[in-house]
Formats: sequence, C-alpha cells, structure tokens
Amino acid sequence: MSRLKKITGLWGRLILVLFILVLTFSFAMFQGGFVSWFIFYMVLPFILYSVLLTFYPLQDVEATREIHTAQVRKGGSFSATATINRKIPFPLLYTVLSEKTNSPSLNRRMAGQQQKMVVPGFQKTVSWTYAVDQMPRGEHVLEGIQLEIADFFGWVKKSGLLPVQQTVLVYPNTVEIAYRPMESRYDQGSMAAPFTLVKDTTMASGIRDYQPGDRVSWIHWKSYARTQTLRTKEFEDRQSQELFLLDDRKDSEKFELQVELVASILKSIVNANSSVAYLSVGRNRNYFPLIQTEEHLQRVMYHLAKVQSDLDKPVDQAIGRELQQMNTSSLLYVTSQLSMEMVQSIRRNAKSLTNCMCLVVVNKGEALLKEDEEVHQFARSKGFVVRRVSPENFATVFTEVSRQ
Repeated sequence: MSRLKKITGLWGRLILVLFILVLTFSFAMFQGGFVSWFIFYMVLPFILYSVLLTFYPLQDVEATREIHTAQVRKGGSFSATATINRKIPFPLLYTVLSEKTNSPSLNRRMAGQQQKMVVPGFQKTVSWTYAVDQMPRGEHVLEGIQLEIADFFGWVKKSGLLPVQQTVLVYPNTVEIAYRPMESRYDQGSMAAPFTLVKDTTMASGIRDYQPGDRVSWIHWKSYARTQTLRTKEFEDRQSQELFLLDDRKDSEKFELQVELVASILKSIVNANSSVAYLSVGRNRNYFPLIQTEEHLQRVMYHLAKVQSDLDKPVDQAIGRELQQMNTSSLLYVTSQLSMEMVQSIRRNAKSLTNCMCLVVVNKGEALLKEDEEVHQFARSKGFVVRRVSPENFATVFTEVSRQ
C-alpha cells in the first residue's frame, strides 16, 4: 500500500510539473511579448530537470557501510561511514541520507539527528560519516540507508531504501566486583573461605602408601613407627559450593541496572576461576548450565545484550518447576522487587538449598517502602540474606556487610 501511494504520489507530482509547463506555454502564446516568453524559458529548464528526475532510476544507486566501532558498551559511542555509489552521472541536487533501523530505542536516541544533506552534482561517489552517542543496550539492526532526492523547488521528490543490513550489538556495562564464594564446605561442617579448591592440611581423612613427591610433613610417622613402611596422610578437599544465579525479567525502570549487575557478577565469577549456573526468567527461560570460561561468558553476554523485560506473570509462578529441579546448595537471586510469594516459593521448591542471597536492585538514594521492608524482614527470618544494592556499591556486593 505504501509503495502504491508512493508511485501515485510521484505521478501526481509529474502531472503538476506538466501542468505548470502547459500553463506557462499557454500564457506565452496568448499573452505574447518579451515578458511572457521570458517566464516560459526561465521555467523550462527547471521543468525539464523535474521530468528527468522523475524517471531517474534509484536502482542505479548502491550503498555500503563501514562500522568503525567493533564492540560497543551501553552509553558508548558508535560511528560508521556510509557511502553511496552511482553508475549514471545524473546531476543530483538536494539529497538527504539517513540511517534506517527497526530498533525503537535506537530510533529514539537518533531522533532524526543522524541524517546528512548533500549536493552530489555529477559525483558518482558520496561518503557520510556519523556518530551516535549514548548508545542504548540491545541488538540493533541497521536496515539500510534512506535516500531522498528532490528538484530545485521540491516539485518532484523521490525516496528509497538502499539495503545494507548490519547488526550492532551493544553490551551492558560491567563493574569490577571482588568475588567471594557465599560459603565453602567440608564433609563435616562449613566455614567461610574465598578459595575454590585447596587441600586442608589440618584435617586428615585417612592414610595411603607414600608416593614420590609427597611432602615430608604429610608422612604419618606413627604408622611408620609401627610398620616401618612410609605412609602418607590424606586430606579433605575444600570445595566452594556450586552457585546458581537466578534473575527475573520483570518490567521495571531499574531493569537496565539489573542487567548490568548480573553481567558484572558473572564476569567476576569467571575471572575468579569459579563456575556458576545461570537462569534468566522471562517470557522464555534462558538457561546456561555451566559458565566457567571466557567462551561461556561471551555466550551469556550475547544474551544479556539482547534481553528485554518481558516477564508477563509473577516470577514465583514462572520459576516453580526450575526450583524443584535445581540441585544446588547456594542460590543468588537478583531482582528489582522481592515478593513474599517468591520467598515462599524458594523455600518450598528448592529442597537442597542451604544458602540464599537476594540482591534487590535500587536507584541511588531510593527509600525503602514499608511493604518492601516487611518482605525483606520475612526473608531474613527464613535464613535468607537480603541486600539492597545501588550502582555505587555494585563492586562490594560480595564483601560488604549488609546494614539493611
């Protein structure tokens, strides 16, 4: 329909131009004299150009785009150079170039600023370099270069999209977080420790035959005194608990902060040579069973770059089955609003859970509402650790003692 409207509009403009030609010619014929013919001959070149412009094929124009910023973070700057090439050196006058994208957030950010008016004349090649500041997070598809051309007086206007589809991925910002495991455990108890896997040489679990390379301090001298055979003490491995990271994609003005916090936590865990399982709950559930290497992290960052706040029902209803299947002892839940129903759902469904920390994302200086305080106190009474975190203290979520 839009294409038909565009074609009919173009032919309507051509009819207007021809009408002006007939009108000026008729005026010169019937009026006679120098002035009337002077007007006709003055208008004639403009009319002929408008007629030729009507039949100028936009298919003759091709576009390319070179992106200068390979990877962009939220709030960063994106720059590119668009180039149009023509085969026919038809003189073009007022030519407007602009980017065409299907991303609503990027369209709002550009707001008509990323366009350029040029007068190519007989040039076959025209380049245009532009920059977009404060890029919004997301996957933005650049559909192509919108080309608009017009004659001297705007009698004839033509426009078309020169397809050059490219995708710009804007990743969330991250902050450096000093990661500390929520708890480390022995078979006989638990304690706080910032290590992933070490030998505890203060607690022997058995003895075995001596092997070359064993430390002298590990030799079981009492056994040697009895049997005259070297034996070595065996020790327990101290292992950090497996961590499960859960976040919900509820619609909230703090959703972007929530994404940044999740991305920062995952990056800090991988940098600390630890591992984590991650579940993002929205309209679709995105589950990453193991995040341990940079390759795993890049896959998650790709998800976090595109993710939207699309959870359309209460999170406790959306997550019940996953909590039942979750086989972990430590849960880290990131949300913008903690609910009583979610606390009860975690307690009811996560059978093997021994540690749960809830990170509630807030804006700087945001006051704690009475109803939220009641939910937080209820969660703490059930053994949960609840912390309200704002952007200025993201870096200390694992090390700062909660004062809430």
